[in-house]
Amino acid sequence: MRLTQGTFSFLPDLTDEQISKQIAYAISKNWAINIEYTDDPHPRNAYWELWGLPLFDIKDAATVMYEISSCRKAHSNQYIKVNAFDNTRGVESCSLSFIINRPLSEPGFTLHRIEDHGRNQRYSIHSYATEKPEGSRY
Repeated sequence: MRLTQGTFSFLPDLTDEQISKQIAYAISKNWAINIEYTDDPHPRNAYWELWGLPLFDIKDAATVMYEISSCRKAHSNQYIKVNAFDNTRGVESCSLSFIINRPLSEPGFTLHRIEDHGRNQRYSIHSYATEKPEGSRY
């Protein structure tokens, strides 16, 4: 199963050259960039671990690519994504977010259906990754 979250998630994995071009685009828009990683990609897990500090006022995509390379070395078997934030409206809104690294095996999710009052159905998503302890999920 392939995790489909963020921009470009239905496309094949981006090459480093394509990632660099997307970062150059974000820089041209004066967006702040950060890099995040996780071993639990549940759709409601909005709090991935932040790699370093957010990168403000970056003028060259090579700086971000260096940070991406460092993050990949440290967390090679986890999900890593790049986020770009636009503050033109006075609020940091995420304008671009895409996954740049995936674990070798993506276990996926299961859908749980629960009978509720009055013949209603409730649904929840369970990540197979969380069945293992944190740090050894992949």
